[in-house]
Amino acid sequence: MHTGATPPSTGGLDHLVGRDADLSRIVDLLLNEGSGSALLLSGEDGVGKTEFLKAVAHSASEAGTRVLRAGGVQFEADVSYSALHQVLLPLAPFFSDLNSTRREAIQVALGLRVGAPPERLLLSNAALAVLQAAILQSPVLLVVDDLQWVDRASAAVFGFIARRLVGSPISFLGAFRTETGSFFERSGLPQFQLPPLNEDASKRLVNLRFPSLAPTVRRRLLETAQGNPLALLELPSALRDGQRTAGEFLPHVLPPTQRLQSLFLSRVQHLPANTRYLLLVATLDGSGDLSTLCAAAREAGGGVGIEDLAPAERDQLVSLDAGSRRLLFRHPLIRSVVVEISTSGQRRAAHRALSRVLSDPEHRAWHLGEATLHPDEQVAVQLERHARRVLNRGDAVAAIAALVRAADLSPVDADRALRLTEAAYIGADATGSLRSASELLEGARRADPYQRRSLRHAAAAVQLLLNGNGDVRTAHRLLTGAISEGRHGYDATNVALTDALHLLLLLCFYGGDPEMWEPFHTAVNQLRPEPPPLLAVAVQTFGNPARSEAAAVGQLDKILATAVDETDSSCIVRMGTASIYPDRLSALREPSWRVVRQGRDGGPVRRHVGGLTHLCLDSYHSGRWGETVQLADEGLQLCEESGYRFFAWYFLYSKAMVAACRGDTDTARALVDRMTDWAAPRGVRSALGYARHVQALASISNSDFESAFCHASAVSPPGQLAPYTPHALWLIYDLVESAVRSNRRAEAVNHVRSLHETRVEAFSPRLALLFGGCAALTAEEDDVALRLFEKSLSAPGVDQWPFDRARVQLAHGERLSRARETMAARDILLSALQVFEQLGAQAWVERAKRELRAAGWHADCRAVT
Repeated sequence: MHTGATPPSTGGLDHLVGRDADLSRIVDLLLNEGSGSALLLSGEDGVGKTEFLKAVAHSASEAGTRVLRAGGVQFEADVSYSALHQVLLPLAPFFSDLNSTRREAIQVALGLRVGAPPERLLLSNAALAVLQAAILQSPVLLVVDDLQWVDRASAAVFGFIARRLVGSPISFLGAFRTETGSFFERSGLPQFQLPPLNEDASKRLVNLRFPSLAPTVRRRLLETAQGNPLALLELPSALRDGQRTAGEFLPHVLPPTQRLQSLFLSRVQHLPANTRYLLLVATLDGSGDLSTLCAAAREAGGGVGIEDLAPAERDQLVSLDAGSRRLLFRHPLIRSVVVEISTSGQRRAAHRALSRVLSDPEHRAWHLGEATLHPDEQVAVQLERHARRVLNRGDAVAAIAALVRAADLSPVDADRALRLTEAAYIGADATGSLRSASELLEGARRADPYQRRSLRHAAAAVQLLLNGNGDVRTAHRLLTGAISEGRHGYDATNVALTDALHLLLLLCFYGGDPEMWEPFHTAVNQLRPEPPPLLAVAVQTFGNPARSEAAAVGQLDKILATAVDETDSSCIVRMGTASIYPDRLSALREPSWRVVRQGRDGGPVRRHVGGLTHLCLDSYHSGRWGETVQLADEGLQLCEESGYRFFAWYFLYSKAMVAACRGDTDTARALVDRMTDWAAPRGVRSALGYARHVQALASISNSDFESAFCHASAVSPPGQLAPYTPHALWLIYDLVESAVRSNRRAEAVNHVRSLHETRVEAFSPRLALLFGGCAALTAEEDDVALRLFEKSLSAPGVDQWPFDRARVQLAHGERLSRARETMAARDILLSALQVFEQLGAQAWVERAKRELRAAGWHADCRAVT
C-alpha cells in the first residue's frame, strides 16, 4: 500500500518559522501522558500543515512516543483501506494479541487473507485493540495527513478511533485542507486552523531563505504571498532572470490554491515530455515506488527511462528517497497540476502501463478500467471481481463504483443491466443511497427490460417503492414475481434468494393480510435442502406466533446464544425481528447497540434503523422510557435524512406509547394521526394495528374503557387471535381489562379461553404474566382470582417488565381490597405505585392512589408503611 508522503519543503524541522507557540501548545495537548487526545488541523494549501505534522511527529518521537503516519492520496481515494494499511502494517506483530475474530477482521480488511467481509464496527474495534496492544510498549501518536483524500473505509475507522481515546496514551492528529469535503466525519472533534504567518514571521522566513533579495522585490513578495509559507518559498524561484516581479507573476485576485497551482503550472509545462509522463505515472500510481516507475517506463518504450526524472528533481518539484526507493512530490498540488495538464489519452496510456506492471489485483483492475475506452468484457469481468473483493472487505461504496465502471465497459446489454442491478441493490441495502440506487435501476431497465425479474433488481426496487410513494401490495407483487421465476432453483444457499425471502417476510407482515403469506410459504417450503435456521424460526415467531410450534422458541434461543459473537449486522437485525413477539429482544441488547454504534460511525443505514427499532421496543418494555424517546428521535431523524422514511412509523409508535402511558394523550393521538395518515394509503395494515394499540392504551389512561375495547378488538376480535396478526398478542391485557371494565365479561372470558387454547403463556414469560392477569380479571371467585394473580406475579423474571407487572399488581390490589384484605392490598398497591411514579405513568399513579385511599392509606403514612 502507499504512503502518500511528501518531502520537507523547508530546510528541516529547525526552520519551522513562526510556529513555536502553536507547536508547543499542540505537542503538550497530544503528548500529555495518559490523557488521550484528538485534534484536527486545517488550513489553506501551502500554509504548512504537512511540515507542522512532521514537527509534531518529530517531537513525539523524541519524547519516546511511537508515531504511526498515514496520508491520503487524491487519486487513491477509491482504494479501500489504503490509508489504514499504512497505519496498521507496522503493528503487524501485535495482531497475534487479538482474539481470532478481530485478527481475521484486520487481516481481511488489509488484504492479508481472504474471508468474510468484516463489519465496520468489528474492524474499528479491532484496529483500536491493535493500538491498545502497542501502548504496552510506548505511547502512540497517530498522524494522518490530507484527510480530505483518505479513502472512505479508512476514514470511518479513523473517525471511530479518534472518538475513543480519552484516558489512554493514544492520540490522533489529522490534517485537512480548509473548505474541502471528505469521508472523515469531523463533527464533535476539536479543530485548530493553522493561520498564515504573520508579517514578522514572513519577513524572517524570506530573510533566512533569500537574504540577497532586493527590497522592492521582497516587499512585493510579502504582499503577494499573504503569509503563505509555500508561496513565500516558491515565488522567488518563479522569477526568471530578474524579468518579473512577484506581483507581476501572480495576480492578487486569485484565491490561495489557484495562486499556488499557477506557481507550479508553468514549471511542469516546461518539463520534457518523458519527464511529465513519469510524473503522471507516479501520480496515478500514488505509491512513488521506483520499481513500478521503472517498469512503467519500459512499458512506455520510446526511450523513456528513470533518468528522465532529473529535470523535475533539478527544479525541486520531486525528490528521490534513497532509503525507501520512492519518488516524493514536493507538494500535493504538483500532482494535481500534472493531471490537469495531461490529455485523456496520456492518462489512459499511464493507466494502461500501470495495469501491466502492478501485481496487486485491486490496483491492476482499477487502472485497467481507467485505461479502457471502449466496451471490453474481459476488463468488465476483472472489475466485477474487484468489486466483490472490496465488498468482502466491507467497502460497499468502492464496490458500487467498480460495478458501475464494469457496467460501462460491458458489451452485452444484459451483462450491463446485471452489474447495474447489483450496484443498485448494494446501494439500497448496504449504503442507504436510495437516490443513486434509483438511477442505477433505471439504467439497468434501459439496458435490459427483462432484468427487472432478477432478485436483486426486485429487492432494490422494493426498497425504493417502500420509501417512496409505492404501496406494500405493489412491492409484494414485485418481489413474489421475481422469486416465483425459480431461476435460483430454490437453493437455500443462494444468498440473493434468502435475502429476498427475509425481505418478503417483512412485506407480508407490513401488509397484514393472510393472503399475502401464501406465496411466501410456498417459496420457503421449496427451499432445498432446507430453509436456513433463522428464516425458519422467523416464519413462526414473527409471522404467525400465536400458531407457532412449541419448539420454535427453543430454536430461537439457540440462535440467540450465538448473537454475542455475531459480526454480521444484517443477521443481528434479523435475529431481532424473530425476537420481537417472543419478548427476547433483551438477549440482543448489546449486539443491537453494536449495530447502532456502527451506524453512527457510518455503517449501513438499514441496519442502523433496524437496531434502533429493536432497542426502542426493548427499552419501552423494560421501563427505560427516557431512552425510548431518545432512540426514537434518533430514528426519526435518520429516516428523514437518509430517505428511509417507510420505517418512521416504528419510531412514532414508540414515542406514542410512552406518551400514552404517561398520560399525555394529546401527544399520543397526534403521533397516531401521523402514523395512520401515512400508513392507510400505502396499505401498511401492521402500522394501523400498532396505532390501535396506542389508542387503546391512551383510552385506558383516560379511563375510557369503552373506547379502549373498541380499539383493542379492532386489532383482533375477542375470543380469537386473528391469524398473521402478531401484534394482537401485545393487546391481550388491554382487551380483557377494557372488556371487564366496560361490562363485557362474556367477551373477556371468551378471549381468555382462546389465549389458553393457544398456550400464549408458553410463548413468552411476559405473555405468561399478562395471561395470568387476564385470567385473574375474569375469575368470578375472589380466592381463584387471587391465586391466579399471585402465580403470575411470582413467576421468575417478571421484574424485566416493570410497567406490565405494575398493571397486574394494580388489578391484584383492587381485588384484594374487594376481598377486604386491606393490609395485603396496601403492600401490593404501594409496590405498583412506586413503579408508576418512577416511570412517570401519571394516570396509573392516580388510579393506584385512589385504590390505596380506599384501602385506608394516605400519603403521610407511606414511609411508615
